[in-house]
Amino acid sequence: MKNLFILISAMVLLNACNETIKVKETYSSAPDLYPDYNGVTIPFNIAPLNFKVNDEYSKIDVVLESKSESLHIQQNEFADIPVDSWKELLNSSKGDSIRITVSVQKNNAWYAYQPFYIHVCEDAVDDYLAYRLIAPGYEVYSKMGIYQRSLQDFEQDAIYENTLVQGSCVNCHSFKQGSAKDMSMHIRGKLGGTVLLTNNKMEVLKTKTDSTLSKFVYPYWHPSGNYIAYTLNDTHQVFHSSNNKRVEVFDNASDVIVYDINKNEIIKCEALMSDSVFETFPSFSPDGKTLYFCSAKMEVMPMEYTKVHYNLCSIGFDPESGTFSNKVDTLFRAADIGKSVTFPRPSPDGKYLMFTLVDYGNFSIWHKEADLYLLNTETNQVRSINEVNSDDTESYHSWSTNSKWFVFSSRRLDGLYTRPFIAHIDNEGKVGKPFLLPQQNISHYDDLLFSYNIPEFITEKVNIDIPELEKKLEGEKKQVGIRQ
Repeated sequence: MKNLFILISAMVLLNACNETIKVKETYSSAPDLYPDYNGVTIPFNIAPLNFKVNDEYSKIDVVLESKSESLHIQQNEFADIPVDSWKELLNSSKGDSIRITVSVQKNNAWYAYQPFYIHVCEDAVDDYLAYRLIAPGYEVYSKMGIYQRSLQDFEQDAIYENTLVQGSCVNCHSFKQGSAKDMSMHIRGKLGGTVLLTNNKMEVLKTKTDSTLSKFVYPYWHPSGNYIAYTLNDTHQVFHSSNNKRVEVFDNASDVIVYDINKNEIIKCEALMSDSVFETFPSFSPDGKTLYFCSAKMEVMPMEYTKVHYNLCSIGFDPESGTFSNKVDTLFRAADIGKSVTFPRPSPDGKYLMFTLVDYGNFSIWHKEADLYLLNTETNQVRSINEVNSDDTESYHSWSTNSKWFVFSSRRLDGLYTRPFIAHIDNEGKVGKPFLLPQQNISHYDDLLFSYNIPEFITEKVNIDIPELEKKLEGEKKQVGIRQ
């Protein structure tokens, strides 16, 4: 009762600040919103979906209504919804919809739009989202960092910024099943290494050996926490002269290995280290007994990079002995249709494999045709996720820990910067309309000159001891070995 009284009092005070409007005209359509939140499905624990109307006006009036609660706000530029009042509204709307009525003031007269609706799902989303912020060209990294954002409000904190080690590049952050206590990330540069958190215990690894192609690159944790699959890549980039294609990243060679954390050893597999094949982007199945990866016939690079087409493959893995099976299975032959698979990511419940499909190569970030696809692991059927795909790039993606949400990067807003979108998937595989990660200031994405890179759900905040990390980066790194 006390909380209800506080809520009602807050709404009364809020409404008291708003003038009563008299509508001159009601339009026949719903408002054209930025961001487009009309008809989206959201979790009940998401931050307020602040928005504006794509129209000229001096003031905006918004009424948000559930079956038992209502909220009235009136502001000059955009709908800036109070966090606490929004939370109460969402909690009263689980499994139902919020009706939103918008009016705008023009020349001292009020004009109302038709209501629109937001569906509030009973499935929660993880509390945090981790991502890298980086200039979109990828050819310079004067300033970049890996950050974490609370999804229940607008708080953002740095996990690591490269100002700690001047001239360094930080990339490829990865978590064990959303655990903030188990993390891998790479710091490139003179003092760099692979930073590994296991139950919040930190080590910095020296991962290049005399018998491996490179340092560790793209990671994926085994669900047991005892292993991490990495790639070894001889990576290069070229720059296009055309306007619609800017950067192409390709491998001259690439392998997949598994790192045994407890034994500090690299586990090799001949089937994943062929001299005539590119192997990349590994990921473990939720039961830990299968390693998925992308595989393509090697071509002469960079002259024939448009001929490189990666198939979606898998190989058995025994986590007890740390050994692989002898058989590689091809799950989806993208090369047969002139396409290429990147970023295979299994849902934690094991029902789906999501991947990005492009015309060629494995670096989908700048491929305008890149779209998300879903493989049903029970039926082996593959479909385009038309509910979320756009006319521009959809690329990296990851799942929530309950398999009900996925986040993906898209360039649909302006064709230049990747922004994070979140979408719901129900028990029957139906995907809801995605929504842009909400920001408190509606101009955030217009003003930010950095791309969101590798968005990953995590269940709590990452806490890295920066002085300890600095000391380890400046000291001797732990050299990884090779299993004989």
